[in-house]
Amino acid sequence: MARNPTETKERLLDAFESLLDEFGTAGATLDAVAAKAGVSKGGLLYHFGSKAALIKGSLERLEHLVAEDVEAMKAAGDRLHLYYLETSAEIGTPLDQSLIAAGRLAQEHDEAKTALRKTREAWFDVLNDHLGDPALAMTIQLIGDGMYFNQNFGLSQDEALGHVKNVLARLGL
Repeated sequence: MARNPTETKERLLDAFESLLDEFGTAGATLDAVAAKAGVSKGGLLYHFGSKAALIKGSLERLEHLVAEDVEAMKAAGDRLHLYYLETSAEIGTPLDQSLIAAGRLAQEHDEAKTALRKTREAWFDVLNDHLGDPALAMTIQLIGDGMYFNQNFGLSQDEALGHVKNVLARLGL
């Protein structure tokens, strides 16, 4: 039976990102990625010829997921800013995993810092286009950052989003 190369690449990226989350860049070796993905090292090297290629693939995945997220934000119409806030605290999603991986990579790789900067800019741009106010767009983005931080570190409060929505409603949003 023929194997699906796209599926294998995705499994390798999943394994790489999972290892980055759990062990950082030092633990995300080629051998560890291959083992976690259930492929031979040769199979990994066929798809990603080096750790640099894995990093590039992971950051390209992040870019793709952010583009999908931006489209979903736009599809929310008048609720765009609320969609952004509601999804800011989601953990365990492919986008979340890619963000965590990029954050780990950013500690050692400038291209990951650039990818994270572009991610923030993409979200800011769509919020700003929607709200027409850069200060308000930045405020919404920073609130989303705080919600994401709290959720990822187990500090989330169930009523936080409700409080934020209440304040936004008082502002006419």
